[in-house]
Amino acid sequence: MRRPHLSLLFLIGLAVACSRQEPSRPAQDSQPASELVFYNWEGDMPSSVLDAFTAKHGVKVRYVTFGSQEEAVETIEAGKLVWDVAVVETEYLSRLIRGRLLAEIDPQGLTNFKNVSPNFRDLAADPGNRHSVPYHFGTTGLLVRTDLLGDSVKRWADLWKPGFAGRIGVRDSRREVLGFTLVSLGYSFNSENPAELEAALKRLREFKKPPVFVEVEAAKAVPKLLGGEVAVLQGWAEDYAMAVEKNKAVRYVIPEEGCTLWGDHFVVSARTPNQSAAARFLDFLLEPEVGALMVNEKKYANANEAALPLVKPEIRNDPVIYPPAAQLAKGHYYSTLSEEGERLYADVWSRFKTTRR
Repeated sequence: MRRPHLSLLFLIGLAVACSRQEPSRPAQDSQPASELVFYNWEGDMPSSVLDAFTAKHGVKVRYVTFGSQEEAVETIEAGKLVWDVAVVETEYLSRLIRGRLLAEIDPQGLTNFKNVSPNFRDLAADPGNRHSVPYHFGTTGLLVRTDLLGDSVKRWADLWKPGFAGRIGVRDSRREVLGFTLVSLGYSFNSENPAELEAALKRLREFKKPPVFVEVEAAKAVPKLLGGEVAVLQGWAEDYAMAVEKNKAVRYVIPEEGCTLWGDHFVVSARTPNQSAAARFLDFLLEPEVGALMVNEKKYANANEAALPLVKPEIRNDPVIYPPAAQLAKGHYYSTLSEEGERLYADVWSRFKTTRR
């Protein structure tokens, strides 16, 4: 079933340029794998999915977590972890492909790849899906305690209102926080202009009290909103679903300047000796029932179109989880930064965190 929100605009939004270098190929399985190392966000994948894969294929999944996408990419690039399958955001695909760190995936060899919506295939970040399998997608907005703040939050720029000092929760993600700060100043979400990034740093330092850094995992971050430690939380669909269940006054605000659009992908290590097991794992995750289980439990939209009829109607029809096309059209997508851009963002973010009062 095709939904109108899975628009070409979103496809273009997620797309970023990349080169077509030949990938490194993983070694063929020397013997059947008994364990796969899955590198992912903490709490992102339901344990029931991993247990079901083990029961079906006899391969245990060791779940290793990261706290930010920057941490994950740097760990992969430095070779600090032996892993088989990982979750990578769209904007980092090109970088890892150029580094020959991702194995080539043959979509034709995955029986269930046909379940992926055409709107998420063949992105410019990975033409032909040679190195990635689309996973889930969504927006980043603001969760607001309207019982504390009313309807006073409508824009990213509102975060700098004096009355919000010390009451804003953000994740430790330099691209996202610097991105919405740039947007609040009228600049591009992906600006690499040094002067504009310096302006963003100055803007962040203008908070009367610094933002509260919260954990990525919703189960750890949302209680700080519900408990009143913060009144505004930079967050996602899962955060909102968890928060509004406890407090109906929580509202998910898409800022007038446009929300952030993000997409995640499964990738396989170029160095894995468990290529066949990794392919079975990816094919399993693309089963309609498995895709629906992930959406129903985690409240994130999945690129698995065949799973949509199995998703609970109240989730399938929730505009926070499956945003309407009008919101996607105004969204800000991530583009791949140049090496100099990566350095600039890392430097500005480090200086911000070092000088927080």
